[in-house]
Amino acid sequence: MTLEALVGCRLMFGLPGPDLGEDDVRLFRETQAAGLMLYRRNFETPERLHRLLRGLEEALGRRLLVATDHEGGRVIMLGRAVTIFPDNLAAGTAGEVNFVNRQGLFEGRELRRLGVDVNFSPVLDVLTERYSPNIGIRSYGKDPALVARYGAARIRGLQSAGVSACAKHFPGKGHATKDAHLGLPIIDSDWSEMHATHVPPFLAAVEAGVDCIMTSHPLYPRLDPAPDTPATFSRLIVEEYLRGEIGYRGVIVSDDLEMGAIGEICPVGEATVRAAAAGHDLLLVCHTPARQREAHAALLEAYRAGRLPLRGLEQSAARLEALQAKRSVRFDGGPPRPERDGETLAKALATRAVTPVTPPSAAFSRALNGRVVAVFPLLSSLADRITIEDAMLDEARFVTQALAPHGIEPVVEVVGVEPGEAEIARAAAAARGADATILFLYDAHLYPSNRALLDELQKAAAALGAVLMRDPWDAEYLAPGVVGITAYGWRRCQLDAALARLLTPARATAGA
Repeated sequence: MTLEALVGCRLMFGLPGPDLGEDDVRLFRETQAAGLMLYRRNFETPERLHRLLRGLEEALGRRLLVATDHEGGRVIMLGRAVTIFPDNLAAGTAGEVNFVNRQGLFEGRELRRLGVDVNFSPVLDVLTERYSPNIGIRSYGKDPALVARYGAARIRGLQSAGVSACAKHFPGKGHATKDAHLGLPIIDSDWSEMHATHVPPFLAAVEAGVDCIMTSHPLYPRLDPAPDTPATFSRLIVEEYLRGEIGYRGVIVSDDLEMGAIGEICPVGEATVRAAAAGHDLLLVCHTPARQREAHAALLEAYRAGRLPLRGLEQSAARLEALQAKRSVRFDGGPPRPERDGETLAKALATRAVTPVTPPSAAFSRALNGRVVAVFPLLSSLADRITIEDAMLDEARFVTQALAPHGIEPVVEVVGVEPGEAEIARAAAAARGADATILFLYDAHLYPSNRALLDELQKAAAALGAVLMRDPWDAEYLAPGVVGITAYGWRRCQLDAALARLLTPARATAGA
């Protein structure tokens, strides 16, 4: 294999859209990139995705290693022909590890039919008391043993279905206080704390035979004191600890090198060389063609100049070829479709996860027999950034249909994800004219406008029930007497389960 081909083996790029262009083919042909990362922007329908993958591989005359982020809940890239499962924090709260194993099995079958070889999942970051804005409900929870057990079960399910799993984000960033997509987190944990809390899930993943592990972008100055050396660039963390001390023999993957955390330190070309030097096999540059070419050129020049050893390059290529050899058939398993029992499993996970965060209220129960106002965020405004289920794109219709089985015909007030003053005033006025108000609350601890919305409704509503849609940390803002329910996420199965818990017992009590 030529040097150019060996370098290409280590690169995974993204494409700009759902259709294949001449520039896309030229990029992959000239760089010999072996990996393709799929995002929401690449997916309209399964048929269109198949056309994209088939067209690129036929144009290149070779098979690619195709990956995506399919975590469930908040992070879903290929939203049709798959089961929409709850977020990991819901799954961890549900207390049914066998459900998580079956979830991985179903996801693997569904992704394989779509043409995916590797799923960059599960998230094995452990939560702590320090709020993590990027992880949150993507984690299974605060207990390292639980995260380890659930992560290993998910990995076994995925890989038994023929899709490689990738545990992330090593050595653990569940306590990062900054989102690495936006800036550079600094985690001041020593090895003792990391071994006690954050590393155990990855040890369990290795024991479960996980095919890939993805590292993280934060600085860990007490793990590697070298300046401007996040885990991504740390040979101490990647090569000496993960590869050496732990003895991991699978594929080590960088997180996307275009993320804001890396951009604060160096250009993407230098980042690619430093990540390779640290011991990564697969290097992700997923969004910008100019940066992808920059990464390729820098990596190729580093090997030509002898700044990177050829032996390490050959070893990485061998590991990646072995990974790709496990997935020999594209679109294996028949036409794309959700698993027959997937929706039932998703509902069961969601139902078991729902948790009251405040005591029940007899006043709220009685008020539900009168005029009900429901306040819901405009989730469709997020559809260009995250996958929104089709049923939830018409918010008023969704809420009306969700409440109908409970005998409630609501007046629905749709407000912005970050509501303005006029929207807040309108919702408060509606609440003052109602017997009961149901608020679907979206991250009041992150968005001051949602905190203001909650505060105004708590003043205006005669009786208020709040469904915490995303993070459960909003519970601290609920006033006495407000009935609060958290679903640990906002997928449809989760909101249906939350409403059943919020309303059905209450209506039964009121009727009695």
